[in-house]
Amino acid sequence: MAETSETCTGEVRPGGARESARRLWQLTVDGCSAAFEALHSKELESARAEADAAAADAAAAHARLREALEILPQGIVFLDNEGRYILWNQKYADIYKRSADLFKVGIKLEDTLRIGVARGDYPAAKGREEEWIRERLELLYKPGKQHEQVLADGRCILIEERQTSDGGIIGLRMDITGLKQREASFRLLFEDNPVPMFVLRRDTRAFLAANAAALSHYGFAREELLAMSLHDLRAARDEPTEDGVDPSETSVITSKHRTSNGRTIDVVVFSRQLDYEGTPALLIAVIDITERREAEARIAHMAHHDALTDLPNRVLFRQHMADALAQRARTGSLVGALCIDLDNFKLVNDTLGHPIGDKLLQDVAERIKRVTRQRDTAARLGGDEFAVLVPEVKAPQELAVLAQRLIDVVSEPYVTEGHVLTVGTTIGIAVAPTDGEDADRLLRNADLALYRAKADGKSTFRFFEPELDAQAQARRQLEIDLRCALAAEALEVHYQPLVDLTSREVVGFEALLRWPHATRGFIPPSEFVPLAEETGLITPLGNFVLRRACADASAWPAHIKLAVNLSPMQFRVGNVFTAVSEALKATGLEPERLDLEITESVLLDRTDQVIAHLHALRALGVRISMDDFGTGYSSLSYLRAFPFDKIKIDRSFVRDLPGNRHTLAIVRAILGLAAGLDMKVVAEGIETQADLACLAAEGCEEGQGFFFSEARPQSEVLKLLAETPRRQVA
Repeated sequence: MAETSETCTGEVRPGGARESARRLWQLTVDGCSAAFEALHSKELESARAEADAAAADAAAAHARLREALEILPQGIVFLDNEGRYILWNQKYADIYKRSADLFKVGIKLEDTLRIGVARGDYPAAKGREEEWIRERLELLYKPGKQHEQVLADGRCILIEERQTSDGGIIGLRMDITGLKQREASFRLLFEDNPVPMFVLRRDTRAFLAANAAALSHYGFAREELLAMSLHDLRAARDEPTEDGVDPSETSVITSKHRTSNGRTIDVVVFSRQLDYEGTPALLIAVIDITERREAEARIAHMAHHDALTDLPNRVLFRQHMADALAQRARTGSLVGALCIDLDNFKLVNDTLGHPIGDKLLQDVAERIKRVTRQRDTAARLGGDEFAVLVPEVKAPQELAVLAQRLIDVVSEPYVTEGHVLTVGTTIGIAVAPTDGEDADRLLRNADLALYRAKADGKSTFRFFEPELDAQAQARRQLEIDLRCALAAEALEVHYQPLVDLTSREVVGFEALLRWPHATRGFIPPSEFVPLAEETGLITPLGNFVLRRACADASAWPAHIKLAVNLSPMQFRVGNVFTAVSEALKATGLEPERLDLEITESVLLDRTDQVIAHLHALRALGVRISMDDFGTGYSSLSYLRAFPFDKIKIDRSFVRDLPGNRHTLAIVRAILGLAAGLDMKVVAEGIETQADLACLAAEGCEEGQGFFFSEARPQSEVLKLLAETPRRQVA
């Protein structure tokens, strides 16, 4: 604590005007004043006046000094050359809380120290009282030295003492308890913080302090780091620095730092100016965002690259294409775009499974990269579709050479998990600026050229030609018209008779979709059905046929059956069971009169799920037939997987039947197989009497074809059935 408890005013030291007045007064008291006044009355009056004025001036000066001392925020004390108290301000008195009798003018500092030690005011003196007092008095006469004093109540006082010209002491006292507490909090926050933190000089950026987290994160020893500066940590010299930090605000920058092992890390640096132990400094906190940046880079890579092949995806391909076209506009060179489609990939994927298919796609991607140049961009657009961007082309012939090279290399056999696989490659080519000067048009025209190449026989390439655009526009218009016709129910369902080949009686009808176009007349199914499959319209079209056919068949005699084809797409994207059950319920058609025909391709994808659907449909009471038997893949395995009610021999076998012993052998085998499995057989495409006679002789039970009748609208079917309930045809 301090050395007083109240404010006292000390006496003026010898040499002042007041002292002169005191001496004069003393002479008067001693009896000398009478003689002096007698001899020098006028001089005495003058001297007294001067003394009074001097005393008044001294009192005024003393008062001003007192006022000045009270304004000071620090405690201040004046000691004479013997260490006695002369003057102090109220702040000093407040710091040292003692009674007035222990702290007054003329008392020595040493005495107040002994009193304080005896009272336990100075915890540091406990057990070494005399030594502590001696050390304290030695500090008194080491001017300019600062030291701290902890009092019994825990307050911390900063002490600074300076010597005056006459050997006295001016002492300053400042209560720094709050500052010490803040420093302790700062050190606790700094040292124990899990975030790497540094304190560095504001001018040189040399490190003054580093917490344990910083040493651990960067891998430096404390002595090693404190010999460095922040500049030594920066991995890139052109990174933003913490120079010019606003002292009133926190500065936040991103930078790259290096650790002791040379690893580069991405960091966010938070900077704030402060004073550190009297030195202008910066407090730096560092957040390591390396993992976040790496994750962001991975996400960005994933957003622009195909996950399976790691090739650029459609988004990045279009960006590269836009860049190449912009450069072409400046240089005048050509830019080529190649759309690549794999032939027979679906067969591999469906028969051997997706893992084999995925590995094949990866191998194809590697071969495409091997053929293309470094400045080219090879991309996977989706599925088995790839593309190559070729900038800086001098002549279209370069693209033709590249396309043929791709066809040759990609078509070479692959060995994947013991399987030897071969896929063909079909390529469409578009050239900028002739075929388009923007990415969308160029890629679209390359795609159109690909369609032409596939139509021309696959495993080849074609350049875009202007008429392909007109064909694409016509195809797009056809799609629009088909959607409108479906929405307006402007489509018709016609029915082709199914005939008992022995009795020649009509036993049922197959529902076939017909499209009477408003301006083009009837559009053949071979034109609009593939379009519907490509655009996803096949499912709503199939459901339309199912509902309409069930409604029409409910008006037929009870013994007449109805056959309806189901598309593979209806099994993939639609709920076939719901569609069939709702159609039967809505129309009242007996389930046993409905025969659902599926092709083998339905079973190629998600076989277990499809078979589950078929069993559910069978449970409704409907019959299931395999259509186009013999033209698909692994027919016999599917006959074992599901007990079909009927097999339909494809028209390709019937067409070559008369006079072709090989075809006849196949038909006999199918008939024998069906008989062994207790399945009926229907022959499609019977067009001549010879076809009919041959099939009937071999024991085929039912047939259909133009020889009997083409597909007819419902009105004609009703008329036909009304004329003779068991009408014979042909």
